Amino acid sequence: MTDARTPTDDPARTDDPALADDLALALAIAADADLIALDRYRAQDLDVRLKPDRSQVTDADQRVERLVRRELEAARPGDAILGEEFGSDAPAGAPHRQWIVDPIDGTSNFVRGVPNWGLLLSLVIDGVPELGVVSAPALGRRWWGATGHGAWLREGHDEPRRLAVSGVAELAEASVSYNSLKGWDDAGRSAQLLELSRAVGRTRAYGDLWSYMLLAEGAVDVAGEFDLKPWDIAALVPVIREAGGTVTTLDGGDDVLRDGGLLATNGHLHGGVLRIVAAA
Repeated sequence: MTDARTPTDDPARTDDPALADDLALALAIAADADLIALDRYRAQDLDVRLKPDRSQVTDADQRVERLVRRELEAARPGDAILGEEFGSDAPAGAPHRQWIVDPIDGTSNFVRGVPNWGLLLSLVIDGVPELGVVSAPALGRRWWGATGHGAWLREGHDEPRRLAVSGVAELAEASVSYNSLKGWDDAGRSAQLLELSRAVGRTRAYGDLWSYMLLAEGAVDVAGEFDLKPWDIAALVPVIREAGGTVTTLDGGDDVLRDGGLLATNGHLHGGVLRIVAAA
């Protein structure tokens, strides 16, 4: 189970100086990526295509990932990169340091003009997500977290504020974001989701990256979904963890990057939620 670390009060400091440099790099890349994505958001000539899995990809997704790869290759030439659009550049085996990027999480929102989309950029070291940046420029928000650093949110040009999950300890008072009813149904867990919805105070489907960042902010207490890829997950984990939350698979396992299912909670509710949603 991935538990919280004790954060510092300084958004520019981590316990590991090298990780601090990596975080500064990731934040700079996010700022550049946001400019490209915003320029293509709601563009009349946006090129939208279907990938073999029937998901959408736009010229903005590809442009952003190319930019991220170019800047990482220049600044960290020894690191591996895994991206949603252009795959992995690593040889067989688990790389020591791997950057994982989803150039636009929520592409379907991006295409429809819904502002809930953004860059997910993570550094995974020896299989553990140690740093994550989540940037949603259409919402005017950027979240980040790194091991020993805490979790932070910048809204517009305001000073960053440190994040902390909620203190809600009773399921009957909890707010849950389940993302997609169809996803739970396809996973054979719609009955568990219905049981959970009856046990909690509120259910919503904020969707995509926003569900998990609302959890890190303390506005949502539980978020979870199925059918995820490593680039959907890796950047979320350090932010939630450093905000004091708990992250596992929907069956309580640790290997969230490989499982494809994600359960994030404020920690207080994790065991109770698992008792409802985990496979029998």
